Amino acid sequence: MHVHKGDTVVVIAGKEKGKRGRVLRLLTEQGRVVVERVNIVKRHTKPTQANPRGGILEKEGSLAISNVALWCGKCAAGRRAKVELRSGQKKRRVCSKCGSLLEST
Repeated sequence: MHVHKGDTVVVIAGKEKGKRGRVLRLLTEQGRVVVERVNIVKRHTKPTQANPRGGILEKEGSLAISNVALWCGKCAAGRRAKVELRSGQKKRRVCSKCGSLLEST
């Protein structure tokens, strides 16, 4: 997967196109990702001990991983990442256009 938990991403396709958010969860087997404040869905729930009132809850739905791109703060756009290796250092993801470091928060 080209994104990790905590990355800032931008939606590049679909009804939520253009929205930005932080990756909350990765659903690797389904090829999907849950992004903060994007693709809000309503869930009708019965009262339970954990939620005695029940009712309609709003939560983030998942998006296809192909519909998101990493956000580059320097370019102010969604970009692809490339892996850069330097001697004696770990692999680092950098913006393919400007070369700035893409870090997860």
